[in-house]
Amino acid sequence: MLETSLADLWLPILAVTIATMVLSTLAWTALPHHKPDMRELPDADAFAEHIEKLAHEPGQYYFPSYGTANEPSPRIKTGPWGNIKIYAAAPSMGKNIALTFISLAVIAVFVGYVAALTCPPGDEWLHIFQVATTSAMLCHVFGGTLHGIWFGKRLRFFITDAIDGVAYSLATGAILASMWPAAAAATPAG
Repeated sequence: MLETSLADLWLPILAVTIATMVLSTLAWTALPHHKPDMRELPDADAFAEHIEKLAHEPGQYYFPSYGTANEPSPRIKTGPWGNIKIYAAAPSMGKNIALTFISLAVIAVFVGYVAALTCPPGDEWLHIFQVATTSAMLCHVFGGTLHGIWFGKRLRFFITDAIDGVAYSLATGAILASMWPAAAAATPAG
């Protein structure tokens, strides 16, 4: 059986990366489904001033304190509960866009690799689509699930992320299947 080389997939992988970047940009900027995912605090300025007075280093923090096994914090039962992330500086849109593109490229490479292991050159469109879409779903739909569970992502956020992930995965599968290398023509014995 002929094997598909990952090197043969550089153009489909690039196309997948660009397509998923465009879909991600549209999902977060033009489409309305993510608008209610994040809400602004009612008195954000006072909250920011209070955090600034605490002078915490950048990082992710949870509250209330759990205390110890012998002396649990009384706030554990009454709340409020949450976590905050403090950045070292204002988020850089350019840096975040570049890192998103790189992350999507890495996902496309791994999806292409899995497809190359299981789909020979000239394989059927549907088979390639199924392998690539399923592999992509593992990343795009389920990749952040554990982090979301442990750090308080709301159910709505899981659902909107899953909707995006399904769209990215379907695009990935369709592009890889459509651009899959053809089987090499048989050369006459000489």
